[in-house]
Amino acid sequence: MTASTAAGCAAPDQAAPLPASLDLEKETVITGVVHDAAGEPVTGAYVRLLDSADEFTAEVVTSPAGQFRFFAAPGTWRLRALSRHGNGDTVITASRGINEAAVTVAVE
Repeated sequence: MTASTAAGCAAPDQAAPLPASLDLEKETVITGVVHDAAGEPVTGAYVRLLDSADEFTAEVVTSPAGQFRFFAAPGTWRLRALSRHGNGDTVITASRGINEAAVTVAVE
């Protein structure tokens, strides 16, 4: 049983390496880290992928190191992190290949 399954989420391990067979000339990957204002990673945050109209598309739970990953289409996306430490969001314009983002959550 993986940590994500044990936590009730069927999402793959967010810290796992990308498959070697992944063609980054055809795929768009949005990856990043959720951290607090002090720069510490936020474990177990829910990260939502919202489209350009702010409509829900997908959700994953961050790894112990605060990592998250989405496979998406090229375009503008909002990443919204929800955690016990607070919430935060950022906007990213993703293109084919690996797109890195950081989401800072405000500590309440």
